[in-house]
Amino acid sequence: MTPLTLASWLESAPDWVISLPEGLQTLLFQLYQTFIYQDRWTWFVDGLKVTFIVTIGALIMGIIIGLIIAIIRTAHDSQRAGKRNPVLGVLNAVCKVYLTVIRGTPMMVQLLIMGFVILVPKDDTGSLICGVITLGINSGAYVAEIARSGLMSISAGQMEAGRSLGLNYWQTMRYIIIPQAIKNILPALGNEMITLLKDTSLVSVIMLRDVTKQAQNIVANTYTPFVPYISLAVIYLVLVIILTKLLGIFERRLRASDRR
Repeated sequence: MTPLTLASWLESAPDWVISLPEGLQTLLFQLYQTFIYQDRWTWFVDGLKVTFIVTIGALIMGIIIGLIIAIIRTAHDSQRAGKRNPVLGVLNAVCKVYLTVIRGTPMMVQLLIMGFVILVPKDDTGSLICGVITLGINSGAYVAEIARSGLMSISAGQMEAGRSLGLNYWQTMRYIIIPQAIKNILPALGNEMITLLKDTSLVSVIMLRDVTKQAQNIVANTYTPFVPYISLAVIYLVLVIILTKLLGIFERRLRASDRR
């Protein structure tokens, strides 16, 4: 196939394009190369689907891991002196090691280790699972601290009230403490989702075709990085602005419900 060039594109371009200054002609040509030629806009759409799947999957996994770790650490720290549970002590130590390792190493390095040392995916589905697992494990370390701060924000009297009603520790946590804590940490979890959305750009290192990888593929075909990468930045910016607006609406509704 003959490569598309500015000269060949101008031969079939309308008169108003030909009358434009050379700089604008080049910009329009690059926009055409990036989005219109060979329906390359669909590459961005396909990449966004992967980005959303990784973001949502990693957030769900991170919330599950984070809540488990937060409950273990909170239960360990709330033990009375002289009544320490050795099992909780071991679990708490494991959680601390996990938090130290995950928060102390870059996500890029974690993706490289998971993608090329531990999991080594063979196809696109494997790369997708690898990306979700890696980002979920990474997110879990930060969600754990968010959730622990939420649990600690609940008054100790709430636990005592639950125990006085005949509930054991775990029932009190499930029915009284955790629902209140989740409401307190929802805004922070929303911010974690925004961070995860941006961090998905790193999964391109394990050959996962997210929106960043698709932009790189377009650059590899056009040899013009300006429009594809600027467009990629705009896409992420628009997504973050939309999520930020939705989080702001959600937070205002939460505050409104607190006043009732």
